[in-house]
Amino acid sequence: MVGDFNIKDSLWDLSFLHYLFISNDLIIIVDSFHLSLLSSTNQVPTRYVDNLNNTNSVIDLIFLQCNSFKLNNHFIHPEWCLSSDYALLTVIIPISDNIINTHKSTIQKNSVEEELFIKDIISAIKNLNISNLSDILLLEKAVNNFAKNMDNAWNKNAKLTSITKHSKSWWDNNCSKDLKKYRSSKRFENWKFFHKTVKNTKRMFFDLKITEIANKK
Repeated sequence: MVGDFNIKDSLWDLSFLHYLFISNDLIIIVDSFHLSLLSSTNQVPTRYVDNLNNTNSVIDLIFLQCNSFKLNNHFIHPEWCLSSDYALLTVIIPISDNIINTHKSTIQKNSVEEELFIKDIISAIKNLNISNLSDILLLEKAVNNFAKNMDNAWNKNAKLTSITKHSKSWWDNNCSKDLKKYRSSKRFENWKFFHKTVKNTKRMFFDLKITEIANKK
């Protein structure tokens, strides 16, 4: 939460010697959002006046949700004011180097690939050798073999798709089929039918997700 709060207070301005009750209200509100006040690395004003009747002050503040020592202060840039009477505030947010997947392997629900995948799993279960599980090592071997067959079945039937901002987890073959039908005909009734399919597919998908979450709770 960043902005000009227009509040002078000794909590964030060392040149101001007073404490205002309204600052306490601000801190209470901020705390309710689990935010903390950042301290500036350079103790300089954020607002600069052009007359002798007023003084420069710190009234621009940054509140962040942070529990890390790497993210507990910001920097004030008075040299970037230009024609404004306010200084710019910046904060450096460290981002860890993570590998972000841009592809995923999927099997469409109610597809031919799903049927073949289930058949392969059933076959793997039938061929699982559990005749001699006399010790832990033999049990682990049987479990590892089954897991290997599961992976093989998935890799054999799954398709590699790109993850984009347009990817929709609820999209299925019916949506693709009706969209293709509309694009080939350009008829308004097919467009309406496509939208109905999308609406029903979304409802079924998210109803299932809600049920899954409710059951887990």
